[in-house]
Amino acid sequence: MSLAFTPLADAPPALATLHLLRLEQAGAVLHVRLNRPAKRNSISDELLAQLHTAFIHLPQGVRAAVLSGEGEHFCAGLDLSEVSERNVTEGMLHSRAWHACFDAIQYGPVPVIAVLHGAVVGGGLELAASAHLRVAEASTFYALPEGTRGIFVGGGGSVRISRLIGVARMTDMMLTGRVFDADEGQDFGISNYRVEDGAGLARALDLATRIAGNAPLSNYAITQALPRIAGLPASDGLFMESLISSIAQGDDAAKERVRDFLDKRAAKVGKP
Repeated sequence: MSLAFTPLADAPPALATLHLLRLEQAGAVLHVRLNRPAKRNSISDELLAQLHTAFIHLPQGVRAAVLSGEGEHFCAGLDLSEVSERNVTEGMLHSRAWHACFDAIQYGPVPVIAVLHGAVVGGGLELAASAHLRVAEASTFYALPEGTRGIFVGGGGSVRISRLIGVARMTDMMLTGRVFDADEGQDFGISNYRVEDGAGLARALDLATRIAGNAPLSNYAITQALPRIAGLPASDGLFMESLISSIAQGDDAAKERVRDFLDKRAAKVGKP
């Protein structure tokens, strides 16, 4: 996918000073790139704050976002140099700041596709898990070394990662420091797509462009309702499904797309 990305021209003022991120836009797709390669894109307090700012101040017209990392790694997790001097209260507030940032990604207004390569470790895996889709290159490796460092996940991983790979597998990673490669991550459900090195961004941009062409309300319903329904008892989930389905069907964009299909102006579903 060849898109003409350019720096944000009419970006909200809040995005103008985010020096630890590279923000570019092509049409309805925003590319958010972690820009701390010398630190393997480890997440400092400042990077976390800037990432949060980026996702709560999306430029007008953005309907899908791609999240990637500059340099050889997606994200090596928490910047441990900022951890050692925190007391319990400060640690709690710090963890909640991570939750707020990653909630802004998962429960924000647009679908987000993460491009994974190199280290996707600790908080980096928590960040990746907050995206809606993940494209992993061959160099990708996953780890949760918190147990070996005497700490615990604090960026939502106990909820998001365990739902992707299961509690038993996450327990193994944390207790033993076990590392999974890109193929294992694909088999275990961390990534949705597994590509060769250097091909991740193109695949993610292709996906983002296709997703941006969907009806916005449909995209919003999918990203907002599905994870919530999954956490409900079956009867409550089915009731919420009926509510969301009826709302989506009543949207003008949905009605137009159904008419296009019935009038044979839309492509039919075919084999991949």
